[in-house]
Amino acid sequence: MTTKQTKNTSNSSNVPALDKAFLILDYLTAINQPVSASQIAKDLNMARSSTHNLLSTMTNKGVLHKDAHNLFTLGSYLLYWSGKFQSQQDIISLFHETMTQFPFLMEQTVTLSSLDEQTGEVVFLACHESPAPLGFTFRPGIRVPATFSASGKAMLSTFEIEEIKAMYAHAMPKALTPYSVTNFEQLEEELIKVRADKTSLDDGQLREGMYCVGTHILDNTGKPIAGVAVSFVKTEYEKKRIKTSKALVALAILIEQRISFKKS
Repeated sequence: MTTKQTKNTSNSSNVPALDKAFLILDYLTAINQPVSASQIAKDLNMARSSTHNLLSTMTNKGVLHKDAHNLFTLGSYLLYWSGKFQSQQDIISLFHETMTQFPFLMEQTVTLSSLDEQTGEVVFLACHESPAPLGFTFRPGIRVPATFSASGKAMLSTFEIEEIKAMYAHAMPKALTPYSVTNFEQLEEELIKVRADKTSLDDGQLREGMYCVGTHILDNTGKPIAGVAVSFVKTEYEKKRIKTSKALVALAILIEQRISFKKS
């Protein structure tokens, strides 16, 4: 039975609390029926006290559900994670599909990213690589301060400066290059320009020698779902900035339209 398989995975000593929480989630997923705390502890070979504490915390967070008989099942909060994951996958698919309608952009390195409002970081989700490699690698999952990133600045431009300060606990992230903005006054000046023409610039602020133009993808309430950016070396940027900006904004608008159509 599945409980034996799960039990074998928990034999290592000093398993961190997070690992134990995942064991419980995997166990309840596999067994697919309400289970008591004592049965969970027995099947997973875990101490009753630590099992009880974990179950209590996970239930309070909505990750687990405890019924009137004190039996546990998976909780509704997992649907929130599932929904976030699904929406992320949808935007990635739309990004790659919509890119094919922009031959000019297909020749560039174009990244898709989201904004983690809890940390003020940009999280790279996907990348369309230029046929001529830049020499820079954009891997999904990489995080960088939004204050220095083109797509990050575009998404930050939808927030008031006081909201942005709160994201960073009123302290600017440490500069990554000599060109990085160093205070909120400089950042606000840049964001005013972004709001005016919908495009943002990373002029070597994230990585010296790399220039990026970015814009945001908004939902129907005006909140940023994601950001897109094109990366160049400086000489390419000077030649292609205007054409790139127009194409990038058109790409973002088309993705926004398709997202709205899917939701309607």
